Amino acid sequence: MPHLFSPIKIKDIEFKNRLVVSPMCEYSAEDGFANNWHLVHLGSRAVGGAALIITEATAVSPEGRISYGDLGIYKDEHIEKLKEITDFIHANGSVAGMQLAHAGRKASHELPWKGNAQIASDHPNGWKSFAPSAIPFVPEEEAPVELDKAGIEKIKADFKDAAARALAAGFKVIELHGAHGYLIHEFLSPLSNHRTDEYGGSFENRIRFLLEIIETVKEVWPAQHPLFVRISASDWTEGGWTADDSSALAKVLLNKGIDLVDCSSGGNVLARIPLKPGYQVEFAEKVKKETGMLTGAVGLITEPKQADEIIQTGQADLVIMAREFLRDPHFPLRAAFELGHEVKWPVQYERAKWSK
Repeated sequence: MPHLFSPIKIKDIEFKNRLVVSPMCEYSAEDGFANNWHLVHLGSRAVGGAALIITEATAVSPEGRISYGDLGIYKDEHIEKLKEITDFIHANGSVAGMQLAHAGRKASHELPWKGNAQIASDHPNGWKSFAPSAIPFVPEEEAPVELDKAGIEKIKADFKDAAARALAAGFKVIELHGAHGYLIHEFLSPLSNHRTDEYGGSFENRIRFLLEIIETVKEVWPAQHPLFVRISASDWTEGGWTADDSSALAKVLLNKGIDLVDCSSGGNVLARIPLKPGYQVEFAEKVKKETGMLTGAVGLITEPKQADEIIQTGQADLVIMAREFLRDPHFPLRAAFELGHEVKWPVQYERAKWSK
């Protein structure tokens, strides 16, 4: 059996293979509500054989959205359609996960196909953004509001409430989004966190916000369900968050009951990133080998043999793919064929099954 198709059990949840659909923003919601686009987008990847399907960055509050088209879980009314989606995913042999997110200073932006520019806070489609420090992502943007203690407590409560709603909606995995320059990452990185209180300065202070979110989420999230954290393992910028910081954080997270660290990179400041196939896998390997934490590898992973080698060589425990799943919702079925492994196809599709 190819290593890519070996099952793995995390807490009480068994994943049938190591292929994960990465969170991919669809910018197709209205007031955070999922709709049939999300049902088909996520459901088709379950039909395609992925073990775990994680929703796009799902906002824990309206002001935590990247754009007005983001998925949200800040209302009880959001649960009904999400439950329909998780039911479909589970009925087709995959596990449904939700990425909980707050965009921080990168909130209130236009849809990508409309230019992606920041929308002014006084515009009907815009709102004020919040961050650890009043530093805009780029100088020409409106500066975020620096969070005070009451604002921090509100966001922690928002994450807790969102986790409870995710559970009610049938999700079995939560991933906390601490990457790509969004709010948790903004607290972690000294490039965006210039605070002088207990949430800024030292490494221990800058990770405090994430640790407190984890603690409040665990109050409502079942102990038998996996809890992941996505990080940007490097800011790719001098003076920023580093791969060594990521290993140090993973050691703390392991002791806090986090089950897996999803290792991406960048997004907090404009930086030159040396793109190449599998360019971020080294971060997952470093964290795994230095801490014993389960890791997920991401970043220009597009070929079955490439993905299988990542698992075979122990570089990571899960392969988390985005763009390739946009191109091919049935990538796991194709990967199994190319790697010579027999997998169960949906009965509706069996007449198209490849054979050698």
